[in-house]
Amino acid sequence: MFRLAARAASALALASALALTATTPALADPPQPAATDIVGVGSGVTAALFNQISTDYNASLAAAGNTTSPRLYSWDATGTTYITPAAGAVPIIRPSGTKNGITTLDYTDSNTVDFVRSNRPPQPGDIPTDLFVPLAKDAVSWAAPTGGNAPGDLSKIALNNIYACAITNWRQLGDAFPDATIRPVLPPYGTDARRAFLQALGLTDRPVMPGSCLTEVAQENQGADAILHDPNAIVPYSVAHYIGQVYGGHARPGDEPGALVPRSLDGIRPVDPVTHVLSVAFGNTSFAYALFTVVRQSEWNATSPQGTALRDIFGRNGWICRSSSGLPVLRSYGFLPLPVGACGSSLHA
Repeated sequence: MFRLAARAASALALASALALTATTPALADPPQPAATDIVGVGSGVTAALFNQISTDYNASLAAAGNTTSPRLYSWDATGTTYITPAAGAVPIIRPSGTKNGITTLDYTDSNTVDFVRSNRPPQPGDIPTDLFVPLAKDAVSWAAPTGGNAPGDLSKIALNNIYACAITNWRQLGDAFPDATIRPVLPPYGTDARRAFLQALGLTDRPVMPGSCLTEVAQENQGADAILHDPNAIVPYSVAHYIGQVYGGHARPGDEPGALVPRSLDGIRPVDPVTHVLSVAFGNTSFAYALFTVVRQSEWNATSPQGTALRDIFGRNGWICRSSSGLPVLRSYGFLPLPVGACGSSLHA
């Protein structure tokens, strides 16, 4: 999601205006954002969501005849190693995940990055001048390929033992299970789906060591990797991302579930089978979490065009939190909107 230059050509403005009546498919890495635009990096879980939010928000400005306000863009968590976040900025290593995104925010200025997509709240050790602005809700469950040996439901205790390599064969879960070696898979180290899943299980996230029962794939929340075709494979998966891919129509090559389907955990379905949204019951488990946008407090409070734009986009009355603009996009991508007043508020680190 990348910001369009304020000097966008009239043809581009017309195309953006038309996007209001028929939502334009969001692109991955966009044209070079202008130095005055609002640029973000961070979590892969919400990368596709923010691509669409950027497309629709920028279109709303164009449709209103607004050619001066900063545009919104957000860089994907994966792609080329180096990116130039905004025109005139020094090239940086692409920040992948919440942790790397916040580090980039803290050690650069608004000429480089303005916000971070985060799937965690403030934590001890975060810089106190960072503000965490609540956005929506997601959860992470486990997924397995259709037709494989994994059951429809596993307990938190069983998953803990599987990912701790204490249970390595399905038969250890009971005589009714097949005699086959379980293949627990993790997304890359440092990704948000992996961190949230292991944290919910009470396990420490660390690089996979040689000899471990664990296997890594190259990308989170996708089923294209051949490893995930194994009938004994299981893997953490963002529930919202799956809903957006399957029911929101937002899957694309390299970002699709394939044969993977999120399974129940302790008897609780992650996806409501009727409404096809994150189930309320699963949203109340330890596997659910709030999503945030992280900004610098000084810029959030500033009266500059950039400060005004940050609040107009992410604030309580901003574009994302309004039912007429951003909330339908959140729902389309599988995320649960927060209660009125919670979306767009701010928390200190």
